Amino acid sequence: MDSHDTLPPEGDFPKALGRVFQLLLSDDMRRWRPRMVLALVLTLVAKIFAVAAPLAFGSGVNAIAERAADAAIWGFVGAFVLYAGGRFLSVGAPQLRDAFFAPVSQDAQRLTAVRAFGHVQRLSIGYHQTKRTGALSRIIDRGARAIDFFLRFFVFNIGPTVIELLLAASVMGIAYGWEFPVIAIATVAAYAIATLVVTEWRVKLRRDMNDADNEASARAVDALINFETVKSFAAERRETDRYDEALTRYANAATRSMSSLSLLNGMQALVMNLGLLAMALTAGWKAWNGVLGVGDIAAVTLILMNIYQPLNILGWAYREIRQAAVDMERLFETLALQPDVADVPDAVALENHGGTVRFDNVSFAHDGRERSIDDLSFEIPAGSFTGVCGPSGAGKSTLLKLLFRFYDPEAGTIEIDGQDLRTVTQDSLRATLGLVPQDVVLFNDTLRANIQYGDPGADDAALMQAAELARLGDFIRILPDGLDTRVGERGLKLSGGEKQRVGVARAILKNPRLLILDEATSALDSETEREVQIALAEAAKGRTTLAVAHRLSTIAGADQILVMDAGRIVERGTHADLLAQDGLYAQMWRRQAETAADGNVI
Repeated sequence: MDSHDTLPPEGDFPKALGRVFQLLLSDDMRRWRPRMVLALVLTLVAKIFAVAAPLAFGSGVNAIAERAADAAIWGFVGAFVLYAGGRFLSVGAPQLRDAFFAPVSQDAQRLTAVRAFGHVQRLSIGYHQTKRTGALSRIIDRGARAIDFFLRFFVFNIGPTVIELLLAASVMGIAYGWEFPVIAIATVAAYAIATLVVTEWRVKLRRDMNDADNEASARAVDALINFETVKSFAAERRETDRYDEALTRYANAATRSMSSLSLLNGMQALVMNLGLLAMALTAGWKAWNGVLGVGDIAAVTLILMNIYQPLNILGWAYREIRQAAVDMERLFETLALQPDVADVPDAVALENHGGTVRFDNVSFAHDGRERSIDDLSFEIPAGSFTGVCGPSGAGKSTLLKLLFRFYDPEAGTIEIDGQDLRTVTQDSLRATLGLVPQDVVLFNDTLRANIQYGDPGADDAALMQAAELARLGDFIRILPDGLDTRVGERGLKLSGGEKQRVGVARAILKNPRLLILDEATSALDSETEREVQIALAEAAKGRTTLAVAHRLSTIAGADQILVMDAGRIVERGTHADLLAQDGLYAQMWRRQAETAADGNVI
C-alpha cells in the first residue's frame, strides 16, 4: 500500500525524462554503455519470468487435478520447480540489475552535480548576491538525486510494470481467453486512476502540512539561536506558546494527511480485490464448464497479483516522479543561466608590467540605484600606495568590485598596465589581485588550509614565512596542533585580529602584483589594529596597493588619497594637501581626531 509522502509541485515530466536519457547517452557516460544494456536485458528477463512463473504453477495444479498417468507426479513436481525458479529469477534478476547499474546511477549523479557546481561557481556575483546559499545547494543536490530516482522508479519500476501488463495480457488472451486481458487492463487502469486522483487531493493537504512543519521548525531554530535575547526579555513562555501554535497547526494538517492516506490505501485495496475477484470468478466459471483447468484459476490470479505488486507504491512514486521532474527543471534552469560578466572569445592572460591601475571615465549603477560610480577617473602608479575614503554609500566598495571585474562598467574603461580588463581572462586578472577584506571569511578547515588558499602549491616553509610577515607566527607556535588547528565555521574559533592576520598571510602567500585592502582594520580595537597595520605594511612592500579605509589614520601615509562622495572623486592629494584644502577630508579627520581624544576609536 501507499505509505510514503512528499511534496510534489508541477514539473515537465517528458522533458525531465528526456534529459535523463540525454545524460546517459552522452560521451561522459560512454564507458557505462555495456552495463546499461545489461541492466535493460535483466529487466526484460525478470518480467518474462514474472509472467511465465504463474503459468508453470497453473500447469502443476492441473497435473495434480488430472492424475491421468504415472508420469503426472513428475509433471507437477517439474512444474512447481519451474515456478519456483521463475519466481526467483523474476526477483533475483532486478537485484542483479541494481548491483550492475549502481555505479552508472552514481556516476550520472556525480557528473550532474559537478557540472552544476562548476557552472554556478562561474556565474557572476550578482547572481550569488540574490540567491540563498542553502537554496542553491539544495537545487544542485535534489537535481542530481532526481536522476537516480527517475532511473530506479520509472525506468526500472513503472516502465517495466507497463511492459509486464502488456505481456501478461497477451499471454492470458492467447492461453485462456480474451476476458482475462480485459479484466487485467481494466483493473490496473481503475487502480491507477483512483490512486492519481486521490494523490492530487493529498498534494494540497501535504502542502499545508509542510508549511506548518516549516513554520514550527523556523520558530524553534529562531528562538534557540537567539536564546540570549529571549532570556533578556523574559520571553520563554511567549516563544513556547508560539511554538505550540505552530505544532498544533502541524498536528491538524498531519491528521488530515494521514486520514487521506488511509482512504487511498482503502481504495487501492478495494480495486485490487475486485479485480482479483473478477479474475477468479471468470476463471472459475470457465473451469466449471470444462474450458480451463483448475490450475488455470491459480495462474491468472497469480499473474494479476504480480502486476499489483509494483503498483503498491504508485501513489508515492507518482508524487516523487513529479517532484523529481521539478528538481531537475530547477537544476537545468540554473545550468541555462549565463554569467553577466564573461570572458570574450579572444581573451588573453593579463601581462605583468609593474601594476599600474587606471580608471578612465568609469560609470556604473547597481540595480535600483541611480548612480553608484559616476565618471570616475584616476591612476595608481605601479608600486605606489593609494588610499580611498568617503562617507557610506560613496562608491568605495563598488570601485573595488569593478577592479576585480565582478561587474563591468556601463561606461569608460579600467586598465591594468594598459590592458583593458574586458579583454583579459578573469582568472589571470584575479590571480594578479590579493584582497584583505574587512571581514575575512575562513573555511571550516585548518589554519594550513586557510592560509594555503592563497597558493595551493605552497609548502609549510612558505606558509610559515607568510605567517611571520603577517605577525601570526607566535600565535601558531603556541597552538597544540599548530597549522593543523581547525578554525571553526567562518573562523569562529579565532579572534577578530587573528582572523585578519590569517587573511593577510593568505594574501602575502599569494604574492599578488596588486594588494587590495577593503577596510581591513575598521572592525578591530586600537591595539589589534596596530598589530594588523604592521602586518599590512609588510604585505604592501614592493606592491601596488589600494586601500579603502574608514579610519583615516590607516591611509594618512599614502602616496595619494582619493576622497569619494556620491560616486565621484571630490578631493585628491596627500594627507597634508587634503588637510590644507579644509574640505570633506579635513572634516572627517577632525571628527575622528575628536572621537579618539574622547577615548574611542571609530
